[in-house]
Amino acid sequence: MNDIMNSLNRRDFLRHPMGPCGTLALSWLLTQDGFADTTARDPKRPLAPRMPHHKPRAKSVIFMFMTGGPSQMDLFDPKPELARLNGQPLPPSFGKPISQFTKGDTAILASTRKFKKHGKSGMWMSDLLPNLATCADDLCYLNSCFCTSTVHAPAMYELHSGRTLMGYPSLGSWVTYGLGTSNENLPAYCVMIQPEGTPEGGAPCWSNAFLPSVYQGTLLRKGKNPILHLKPPADVSPERQKSTLDFLKTLNEKDLDPSRSDLAARIASYELAFRMQSHAPEAVDLAKETQVTRDNYGLEDKKTADFGTRCLLARRLVERGVRFVQIYSGGGPLITQWDAHDDVNSNHERMCGHVDKPIAALLKDLKHRGLLDSTLVVWASEFGRLPNTQGGYGRDHNPHGFTMWMAGGGVRGGAAIGQTDELGLHAIDKRISVNDFHATLLHLLGLDHEKLIYPHGGRDERLTDVSGRVVEEVLA
Repeated sequence: MNDIMNSLNRRDFLRHPMGPCGTLALSWLLTQDGFADTTARDPKRPLAPRMPHHKPRAKSVIFMFMTGGPSQMDLFDPKPELARLNGQPLPPSFGKPISQFTKGDTAILASTRKFKKHGKSGMWMSDLLPNLATCADDLCYLNSCFCTSTVHAPAMYELHSGRTLMGYPSLGSWVTYGLGTSNENLPAYCVMIQPEGTPEGGAPCWSNAFLPSVYQGTLLRKGKNPILHLKPPADVSPERQKSTLDFLKTLNEKDLDPSRSDLAARIASYELAFRMQSHAPEAVDLAKETQVTRDNYGLEDKKTADFGTRCLLARRLVERGVRFVQIYSGGGPLITQWDAHDDVNSNHERMCGHVDKPIAALLKDLKHRGLLDSTLVVWASEFGRLPNTQGGYGRDHNPHGFTMWMAGGGVRGGAAIGQTDELGLHAIDKRISVNDFHATLLHLLGLDHEKLIYPHGGRDERLTDVSGRVVEEVLA
């Protein structure tokens, strides 16, 4: 086999007169021997749909990120022991938590929220989320998550890219690299941030890094022109623009070498931009949505309008075949984030007021349209909060144990996976690392996290680096 590979280049080899059946058989043999290029893709269509590694349970992702670190023991993970020990020092048996700002004051801070079990499955949820509570049976809590940093930006990089440093591809970039998109007239990976500002960590959270630039997240902005530089000048007609692009394509193709994918990708990006001019405006136009839908998402209420708009746009995008939609709650000034250092109650009342109704509306809308079974909905953050006070009524960052949840495609609804200790400080049972979280998400999309690789810097890079396991308990 090595002699054959050495004597024939790939193109000549495929032209060998052995017939289509022989070619298919030999292709299979090459794959088994590790010779076939299973990552090969058409450079002229880098976002074309690609075969997954195994049968997927979900086709698209809506990834909701709560910037700042919500408090798990005030939302999803009730801890009665906090009330018993309220005001007392953190017991030495729990160890000294690694935190960012807390110094000497380690007094326990009880939650003042009222918890109830909801749905047939009896999922715990606090009174801060009355609308989401009606969707309890669709949610799968990951109560034993942990990460490695107490600082916002590195922890955000870890949740988005698997590393605490900048320079690695984001989750959405890996997914679109692995699967492409089912609608090549729209961006495969869309990002919507809060109007008040970019979340901590910034653009690296949706960066393609060393993956080809076509897999970078496309930032959608508020307003009539959500994609910058997409609308042509008023004096340029569609016919004139198409003629210009066709001429540019002709010039580029004269220099196009089969061994170079960068120029082909550039040609493809020009063509995508042209197609988006006619398709993107319709995708983000909410005017045709019914008043009932607008009311469900809270678009007429100042408190919920911004996040509700992002949730409704997310539904419209996945409905039109967009692979990965990333939306943020939190960004800009501290008061617009989940970072409850001063007063966890006032912070979470405000932030939950923004997102509770829209998230519930999104889940119900997806289910009503038959999309929830094929859409993986994720609620995530960079870390949780500590059980002890930060000198008042706030809580510091907690990377040791916190809650995230999934719903939709392939997820076991009405389940709570893992647990933290009696105070909610450490994940102690069925601990879920960020690598495990990513491996599970990829698995639901039909991707094997150990096979989704990209050669860079002399090694085969992957989202989960050198670890990660699929959390089987999450799977329906």
